[in-house]
Amino acid sequence: MDKINQFKQTVIQFFEGFGKTTADTLAWISVICIIASTVPGFFAVMAHVTDRMPPLDVTLMIWTGLLLYFVRSAIIKDMLMVVTIGLGFAIQAILLGLIFFV
Repeated sequence: MDKINQFKQTVIQFFEGFGKTTADTLAWISVICIIASTVPGFFAVMAHVTDRMPPLDVTLMIWTGLLLYFVRSAIIKDMLMVVTIGLGFAIQAILLGLIFFV
């Protein structure tokens, strides 16, 4: 009987952290999706498929949301999000630089 209770406790301990892990994973995936949302438009302009940039208002709203999420992550010291969003900003800045200066 003691082994059954020990097994129950082990299973309960495993699933106690499951909710936070799932929420963190979904948040990370959502940030990646937001960062990647403007990349296809930038690549289309770079490949001369189109001469129209993604709408400025949409791009600014996405970047504002990412900036706010970056500040939130820095305040709560979530380094995975800080690094991910920082790299996203860097990649988008490089793509914009390539579009306008090359």
